[in-house]
Amino acid sequence: MARAVSTRRTAVFTIAAWIIALVIFFPILYTIITSFKSETEAIQGFNLIPSGTVESYVAVQSQSNYFKPFMNSVILSVGSTILALLIAVPSAWSMAFSPTNKTKDILMWMLSTKMMPAVAVLVPIYLLFRDFGLLDSRIGLTAMLTMINLPIVIWMLYTYFREIPGEILEAARMDGASLWGEIIYVLTPMAVPGIASTMLLNIILAWNEAFWTIRLTTTDAAPLTAFIASFSSPQGLFWAKLSAASTLAIAPILIMGWFSQKQLVRGLTFGAVK
Repeated sequence: MARAVSTRRTAVFTIAAWIIALVIFFPILYTIITSFKSETEAIQGFNLIPSGTVESYVAVQSQSNYFKPFMNSVILSVGSTILALLIAVPSAWSMAFSPTNKTKDILMWMLSTKMMPAVAVLVPIYLLFRDFGLLDSRIGLTAMLTMINLPIVIWMLYTYFREIPGEILEAARMDGASLWGEIIYVLTPMAVPGIASTMLLNIILAWNEAFWTIRLTTTDAAPLTAFIASFSSPQGLFWAKLSAASTLAIAPILIMGWFSQKQLVRGLTFGAVK
């Protein structure tokens, strides 16, 4: 009886998980379907049967150079992730293994910055970028993406580092390991799953960031999020072309997420089971 109840419960949870996954994935699927429609078909209403035309992709390629914003997205995402890890790893190490009475307050303060509406600081940041000549530059946007995602990166690494026994680091110190040797040769290898999942999550967040990339760039440093926004015009939204541009923009990150899902799940559950 207990086995039958457990089997039914597993089946219910499996069906529920599939339903939730399909609901979440459906907007992406419909965007891909719409990208293979003509503009006339795209505005006619809900229809899951595409005509199979690629005229929207041809129009997108002829109107804009996809390769340049794609490379900008790669450079900005990878660059901001590397910079964030260089700052976050020693910061999380310090708070995890040398905490003070203010450590939790600092963590909460960092997390609270993510709750602030970005538009509230748009004007001062825009003026700072203008005065320092960082508008429409990869350096400026890399720094911006690093700053907005750094609280999450530090929080995740702090959580992973807390799961590592402090006695191992103490033993490394007794063997003569320096501070940076302790971090690089002892702590980092032990936290590879957590660091890898944090890196993947930061790349996804940086890749999908639209608010700052659209407002701080025009052409030279514009990533794929700005590439998508360029297909809206005063004349209206061209849904088929917009869907084609969106598909081209999300395809690389979807493929990366698909092939790295095991590593991401492994890192997110790092330390959950002893």
